[in-house]
Amino acid sequence: MKLRYSATSPYVRKVVATAIEAGLDERIERIPTDVWASDSDIADDNPLGKVPALALDDGLVLCDSPLICEYLSAHATSPGLIPAEGAEHWQVLNFEALGDGIMDAAVARVIETMKRPAELRWDGWLARQADKIGRALDALERSAIAGKLGVPHLGTTTDVGRISIACALGYLDFRFAKDDWRRGHPSLAAWYEGYAARPAMQATMPPG
Repeated sequence: MKLRYSATSPYVRKVVATAIEAGLDERIERIPTDVWASDSDIADDNPLGKVPALALDDGLVLCDSPLICEYLSAHATSPGLIPAEGAEHWQVLNFEALGDGIMDAAVARVIETMKRPAELRWDGWLARQADKIGRALDALERSAIAGKLGVPHLGTTTDVGRISIACALGYLDFRFAKDDWRRGHPSLAAWYEGYAARPAMQATMPPG
């Protein structure tokens, strides 16, 4: 398998961390890709022009992180990254959606501030994305208080939902450290401190 890869993408980090947890990372060749480069060939694999994109050995290319993570979970050496059924199945997918939503809003902020000319930036759009992140963090804080995220340092198992949340929080640290998402979210911060120590998270930290 071949993964179109950017070390700074939270979606790529989510996929690689999932691959590590699934015991499949050594079967994946990483192809560094700059989707913003004028000569980028990412569209050859993903017509949406985004990473990650995972090319399977049979030629099929999977083009979105939830789909890729579902594939990796289905082929994991130890099952459980996406529970097969029941309430836990939906809880994990909901956590994944919240984590992905934080990433979406954070990436939108990055594009608006780093890629768009300053005179064309829309402050209202930036505020809207920040509000989305804040509401999602509040929801995850309530989940952490209720114990739904588990206690990683006591050996809690992992899944795609928790991987997504952790990668989203790591991306906030990477791009928006001054925002200090931990302020007002002490239970979530405590959970993340334990979860971030997992080998899969340590091995996929963005540069810098």
